[in-house]
Amino acid sequence: MESKAVELVNQLEQIVSPQWVKTGESDLNHFGKDWTKVFRPDPLAIVFPASIAEVQEIVKQATANKVGLVPSGGRTGLSGGAVAEDQEIVVAFDRMNKILDFDAIDRQVVCQPGVITEQLQQFAEDKELFYPVDFASSGSSQLGGNVATNAGGIKVIRYGMTRNWIVGMKIVTGTGELLDLNRGLTKSATGYDFRHLFIGSEGTLGFIVELTLALCSQPQDPTVLLLGVEKMTDTMHVLKTFQSKLELTAFEFFSDRAMSHVIEEKGLQRPFATECAFYALIEFENSSEQDLEKAMELFELCMEQGWIADGTISQNTSQAQSLWRLREDISETIAKFTPYKNDISVKVSKVPAFLEEVDALVSKEYPDFEIIWFGHIGDGNLHLNILKPDDLETEKFYERCSKVSEWVFDLVNKYGGSISAEHGIGILKKPFLHYSCSTEELEYMRSIKRIFDPHNIMNPGKLVDL
Repeated sequence: MESKAVELVNQLEQIVSPQWVKTGESDLNHFGKDWTKVFRPDPLAIVFPASIAEVQEIVKQATANKVGLVPSGGRTGLSGGAVAEDQEIVVAFDRMNKILDFDAIDRQVVCQPGVITEQLQQFAEDKELFYPVDFASSGSSQLGGNVATNAGGIKVIRYGMTRNWIVGMKIVTGTGELLDLNRGLTKSATGYDFRHLFIGSEGTLGFIVELTLALCSQPQDPTVLLLGVEKMTDTMHVLKTFQSKLELTAFEFFSDRAMSHVIEEKGLQRPFATECAFYALIEFENSSEQDLEKAMELFELCMEQGWIADGTISQNTSQAQSLWRLREDISETIAKFTPYKNDISVKVSKVPAFLEEVDALVSKEYPDFEIIWFGHIGDGNLHLNILKPDDLETEKFYERCSKVSEWVFDLVNKYGGSISAEHGIGILKKPFLHYSCSTEELEYMRSIKRIFDPHNIMNPGKLVDL
């Protein structure tokens, strides 16, 4: 390590104490990357602040030494947003993991950014309330990272994205200043709401150091229907039918190939005898006998119309959880195949036509690759996963997939969609951002970054380049 780097490490140790600055190879590799496997981590050091004041001091030292800072939460991102590959300092928020305050009247909770999503969900449950943002990585993802990418998940159709639940936040900007935004207010008409600039900004404008989140009432007896569908277009008929009569909390879909991997890996049973090309998972609140009766009437109607071939309904919480596993365990199950992921979205009404075109394109260009589809079809979000063959080197595999991604994004652009529905841009998708944002929008993004991060030290190289 060069003398300048040694001096900087010493300065960091003075801020947080020596035990909370890591420079060992295993720590650098572990904390210097997220779930993406494309980039080689090369951070200078990992620092673990325990307070807002320490984060501010770290920013000031980074500015003085002209060194980049990369925020690190649960590192569950899939776009390289938490990768440090150019001797940056990784700021890991693992120690800032406390729930600081709770107000039962306002139904608001104040958290540090390192609080695990599942930790907040359990806290809300203990208070007989509910934090509805949920996804497969809730057991390891941190709230700061969720907000930085505006995480979505499985219940967006009812509860919206992370953005909908942030009523206040504190930010340390690229100049080391502390901003206290919105302060938990439900109504405030006082000009620009900077809160929404930082939600989804991937740490490029400043670091989230405190969050005030809203909670809501617990859902009543969530019940799950799993339906077998042969034609993708029929899922829209099913969605429209159920939405017209029931308040849905989720409407997910996955292919038979996706489910087959889960069943084989986890030793689960098929939900019913009929094998279908696709499956739709519907969750609704079964708060009365009328709700269940209505659900069964709609099920029978869809069967009569030929939109579904078979189906099953959960009889209790345990069965509902088992059916959810067929959807929620997909990402974990296929991870061993080093999947190339595309997280794309269009308007819900355009999903069938869009998916049909993309699937035809991908199948033509990847005849030797296995294609796995799943996603949050109720909000227009599709996850396209291409599995790497065992005999193909990872680098060559990603090279081939990256070329066809441009054609996929052409279709995204054609349908007025987004190249990233909930995984963010990071490094991986930065070259493709122009498919969703105009030249003018990109320049405004750069201008905003120059204001909040004039020295370009906050997660440099992610989202947009200056």
